[in-house]
Amino acid sequence: MTTASAAPTATLDGWARSTFSAAGLTHDRYEKGSGPGVVLIPELPGLTPQVLGLAEHLVAEGFTVVVPSPFGTPEREQTGGYLLRTVGRICVSAEFRAFAVNAKRPVTAYLRAVAADLAARTPAGTVGVIGMCFTGGFALAAAVDPSVAASVVSQPAAPFPVGAARRADPGFSEEEMDAVAARAANDGFCALGLRFSADRNSPRERFETIAARLGDAFEVIELDSSPGNPGGFSRSAHSVLTSEVRETPGHPALEARTRVVEFLRERLSAS
Repeated sequence: MTTASAAPTATLDGWARSTFSAAGLTHDRYEKGSGPGVVLIPELPGLTPQVLGLAEHLVAEGFTVVVPSPFGTPEREQTGGYLLRTVGRICVSAEFRAFAVNAKRPVTAYLRAVAADLAARTPAGTVGVIGMCFTGGFALAAAVDPSVAASVVSQPAAPFPVGAARRADPGFSEEEMDAVAARAANDGFCALGLRFSADRNSPRERFETIAARLGDAFEVIELDSSPGNPGGFSRSAHSVLTSEVRETPGHPALEARTRVVEFLRERLSAS
């Protein structure tokens, strides 16, 4: 369902559910569409109707979309309590290492396997990966695998930005960063980053760290959420591609979503 005054939403109607195991982990995944492959990693607290709204948009734009479900309850609406309970589980999980710096996270090895599996079943043999919020940096960590031709890093919030070191940490290890930077320099890998200017949960320092290593291979879109901004965003605006999108021509978050689609088309057609 889409209205001009609310974020696009959708359900799992028509999505094929399967269970996928890799790297010692097992999670459900949902797949729909045809064409170039995109792995969409949900934001906290999980596969909400707004995340599904983005997934359906990508399907409508001609992509085969796989959405893994590593946390939360699919289709459940976000509430404050639901979000806090999911964050609480993430914080104590060795799979996610929510506060660790320079960390290899087991979930990213799982996501690389999801990407490689989809790439083997789609026309180009490569895929794009979108991560959002807590999973934003995971989209870049997935690019250690050569099956990932492009990553979209939207409002990355891991590790939780408590202290200067965590604010600057990209959400994956230095070893993984070295591999991704080498791919950007030698293999044509590119990434797109998105955040709101006043978003304390996704600090600008994190993007500066990534940009210092990837250079021109990292395109950044920063949406203005300062007081009185023309888009009408609050200072707490966070979810660039989901809850802040409005289907209104010229809306800044809608334009950011359009650029994401263009970016994925460009990178996957060039691979």
